Amino acid sequence: MSPGPRRHRPGPPDPADGLREHSATLRSHALRLHAAAEALDWRGPRADAFRAEVAALADRCATAANGLAVAAAQLEDTP
Repeated sequence: MSPGPRRHRPGPPDPADGLREHSATLRSHALRLHAAAEALDWRGPRADAFRAEVAALADRCATAANGLAVAAAQLEDTP
């Protein structure tokens, strides 16, 4: 009886790929947060304050995404 095809285990994940994936996910969250805040029908000072908080959170997500993208690029440049 001959053995079946050998299955190779994949190597360790590429850290730069992981950073890029996290960056894309955070960027997507930021876009969804902005869109959700803009879509609210709620009006008034409390609604404006809520939208400002959501916008600030979305901006922090976008900033973190940019940082992860930079880190991924730096990993690509290292030998």
